[in-house]
Amino acid sequence: MYQPVGIRSLAVSFPSVVRTNDYWRKKYPELVAQAEQNNLAKLFSASNSTSSNEFSQAMKPYLQDPFRGTVERRVLGPGDSSLSLEYRAATDALKAANMSIDQVDLMLVASIFPEEIAPGNAAYLSQKLGYTGAAWNVEATCSSAMVALQTANAMVKAGLYHNVLVVVSNTYTRFADERDSFSWFLGDAGGAVLVSKLEANQGVLGTKILNTGNTCGAFFNEFIIEEQNKVKMLIRAGNNAGKVLSESSNVIRTCCEGAVAEAGLTLDQIDFFAFNSPTAWYVDVCARKLNIDPKRTINLHSQYANIGAVLPLANLYHATHSGKLRENDLVLIYTLGTSSNVGAMVMRWGDVALGVAPTPSESLMKVGV
Repeated sequence: MYQPVGIRSLAVSFPSVVRTNDYWRKKYPELVAQAEQNNLAKLFSASNSTSSNEFSQAMKPYLQDPFRGTVERRVLGPGDSSLSLEYRAATDALKAANMSIDQVDLMLVASIFPEEIAPGNAAYLSQKLGYTGAAWNVEATCSSAMVALQTANAMVKAGLYHNVLVVVSNTYTRFADERDSFSWFLGDAGGAVLVSKLEANQGVLGTKILNTGNTCGAFFNEFIIEEQNKVKMLIRAGNNAGKVLSESSNVIRTCCEGAVAEAGLTLDQIDFFAFNSPTAWYVDVCARKLNIDPKRTINLHSQYANIGAVLPLANLYHATHSGKLRENDLVLIYTLGTSSNVGAMVMRWGDVALGVAPTPSESLMKVGV
């Protein structure tokens, strides 16, 4: 018997600190000047790839911009942490659903990266929320929210749990060297959804997830010794990161058509598409691959940069908040996680309660973004 299960409430949380491109222009003018002289950014160069013309074509308008379409990014400020972002998003999602933490019987937490090297934040967040039920960590890099959603959906459908709280955070800037142009494209964020039974015909209809073993090595973590012998981890991009990102777009159609087929639908029937935006042009790449109108998507890269695992939740939040995504619309979500998974999920959107809207930055309000 079909069990309609899906997202009941949704919340996002962002640090209050907004870092614009002027930060680097003023602090590292030589670095920016050097980037401006290069035709292709070191990270996102697709010059050695011939397998994804859509990627190269979508990237072309951004080649003259050293920041490659990134305008702002939210970064951790004093008192901010992955735990604080998760806590705000979790409590917001519960409040929107008019539920207490005691009504949650499973919590799945994906922290990129947690406050401790190991384990993840699940137990720490449980302690902060005063939660005593089951809680465990999920990790699939930038596809973590997708994997957690599929897991939560399966758990509720199986009758093992009734209300599953999925909480995700992404705090890249803690582990980025701001003297590396890679840091220009990274931001911090948190998000949470409550997964439970919905009205008939709503909720998750189909999912397709594939591993991305072919992207291993595109990005890696490096430990360095700072002053006073302090050890710090940094995220680095491999020499082939741009080529790998370009070629990974070849599975977009396979993954999305697989999810749509499982749902018994076709791409033409989808009302709205929520694609990851690790770069300013990746949404356009996905639209080109699926041959859909970009107006049926949303692109938050200029506003938040690459917020990794939180991207799908931020996309769904802003699409719903702006009215682009409405109750009973069919929505397809697509995520890309290097060295983990790509995933696509089709849902019939329910009457999703939203948490408090994030405060828009003044600079993007001026240009109408």
